[in-house]
Amino acid sequence: MFIWFFHRISGAALIILIGIKILTSYFLMGQDRKPDWALSLHRQPVVDALILILFTFHSIYGVRTIVMDLGYRNEKHLFLAANIVASAISAFLLLMYFVTV
Repeated sequence: MFIWFFHRISGAALIILIGIKILTSYFLMGQDRKPDWALSLHRQPVVDALILILFTFHSIYGVRTIVMDLGYRNEKHLFLAANIVASAISAFLLLMYFVTV
């Protein structure tokens, strides 16, 4: 039940967060005078970190759902494996992001 709920919420949150990134990119690239609100919102590391974490967990939980649809029924092992893999990938991506920023 948790994964079902998280998958729906993270999908909606990703649509909003990526929409914000696209909108602020439009305002920053399209004009000579760049709005301060778009610049400050586009450069928020919290938004970028949320996108990385939500995208990773959302995609790994999606792979978990596909594996279950293919016939694997041990949900506890899949839940544990999905969390370990998603946490490792998220940690690596966040490390790469904050080292390069």
